Amino acid sequence: MPASQHAAPKSDIAISQDAPKRPIVDLAREKLGIAADDLEPYGRYKAKLSLDLVDSLKDRPQGRLILVSAITPTPAGEGKTTTTVGLADALVHLGEKAMVCLREPSLGPSFGQKGGAAGGGYAQVVPMEDINLHFTGDFHAIGAAHNLLAAMIDNHIYWGNALGIDSRRVTWRRVVDMNDRALRDIVCSLGGAANGFPREAGFDITVASEVMAIFCLARDLADLKARLGEIIVASTRDRAPIRARDLGAAGAMTALLKEALAPNLVQTLEGTPAFVHGGPFANIAHGCNSVIATTTALKLADWVVTEAGFGADLGAEKFVDIKCRMTGLAPDCVVLVATVRALKMHGGAKKEDLRHENLAALEEGLSNLRRHVENVQKLGLVPVVAINRFSADTPAEVALVRDACAALGVTAVVADHWAEGGKGAVDLARAVVAAAESGRSRMTLLYPDDMPLIEKIRTVAREIYRAKDIALDAPVAEQLAAYQAAGFGRLPVCIAKTQYSFTTNHEIKGAPADHIVHVREVRLAAGAGFVVAICGDIMTMPGLPRLPAAVGIDVGPDGRLTGLF
Repeated sequence: MPASQHAAPKSDIAISQDAPKRPIVDLAREKLGIAADDLEPYGRYKAKLSLDLVDSLKDRPQGRLILVSAITPTPAGEGKTTTTVGLADALVHLGEKAMVCLREPSLGPSFGQKGGAAGGGYAQVVPMEDINLHFTGDFHAIGAAHNLLAAMIDNHIYWGNALGIDSRRVTWRRVVDMNDRALRDIVCSLGGAANGFPREAGFDITVASEVMAIFCLARDLADLKARLGEIIVASTRDRAPIRARDLGAAGAMTALLKEALAPNLVQTLEGTPAFVHGGPFANIAHGCNSVIATTTALKLADWVVTEAGFGADLGAEKFVDIKCRMTGLAPDCVVLVATVRALKMHGGAKKEDLRHENLAALEEGLSNLRRHVENVQKLGLVPVVAINRFSADTPAEVALVRDACAALGVTAVVADHWAEGGKGAVDLARAVVAAAESGRSRMTLLYPDDMPLIEKIRTVAREIYRAKDIALDAPVAEQLAAYQAAGFGRLPVCIAKTQYSFTTNHEIKGAPADHIVHVREVRLAAGAGFVVAICGDIMTMPGLPRLPAAVGIDVGPDGRLTGLF
């Protein structure tokens, strides 16, 4: 194997395609003690666990939970998913029984700018091309359930509108799992009376759907159906809410999601079992894989390594304040992934100069890492810093990062899992085991349930983003007050903002403070159980970049995919 990152002779997809894989039925039996009758295979290398098996595991003791997060992402790359996979493999190298829990990638970023999301190098979950494309069809089911509800709303209005829906106050948008800016705002039902009543509408990307959030937070099928029924889709002229259950939609939506709700089992390149299930983005949703997958993994393994999207300011905060608040889960340790390259970008270095030693830029950029360490500690959790190594990192640069972490009383470990797989992350695994078994993590929610919604948003902005304050236009403040008055004040808040900065300006790197977070819109996700605060210019339907990744993706004469990542 290559000795350092970015020296690999093959692309990620080539490594994945050429790697030997265990038949998933054999792996499930040998590594997890799961019988073939409890699996529904999707080909040879991926399968769903039966929900009956999931239910039967509830009384088993629970393993330890490790959360992987990161510094603020940059174009230089941080490698959070790669580190999650490499750490799980490394725990197995230490003789531990470990599993990985990841989100499913969205087609939008896969064909847009980010590329695939199954790890990289020799720390991947496989089959990589399946996971990054249609996989087991979960996203299609989620999109279909969401859009069924949208169709039933317009159909109800068309056939007499017995519920008295005010078509101007339909809040339920449609979704598609693709970056398509042309669909952000539309007018639907054009073409005459036979097509219904024209109104303004729009599309979000599927990962921003409340159905996706519900899917990932539901404990079981009954909870899923109950939550779907609570979705508020519109209101009447006198502002009375209209829910999905009022339209009779919850049962059919559940039917579309019933098979998808079962966790998807795959494996890493080294044969470590992995659940890849659900996929909300952390910049516009809560950014965690499904509760069912996480809790099931904790019953099947002694160590479960999971990730939360983007930097700790978005992913880890939401993991704690939404997922853990609702489930009682609590991480035993948090791994913060950082790269020398990314830290130098936070210090002002240009991407084209990152291969050159630059201690001044690195020192400046370390402010970003310090901020994330402090934030994790505010949540009562013990951080371990993983320095995801690249070949151009110099000894002096690595030493500077180590010294900065030591000054904070935090362990920092260089990891080379991209190039060496689990073997390259064994030191990281040892540090994580020590931190988790120390018992020093005592998770603390950032705000109490009974804090008013506006103060919850302000608390996240001030405590996590280090903002001076928040700014709300009058209609947004009125909407929050209305949610509070309607009995939704105890819900947590889910901040939707750029992932590239602590501010709402994606160009501001490092660790800025005393800025203003502008909340331009709020949305109630009554079924999921949180209020979304949309800040700055973040979009719930992304657009494709000037040169989409799709341009480089192809299928060769032998049927093999190329260019996916």
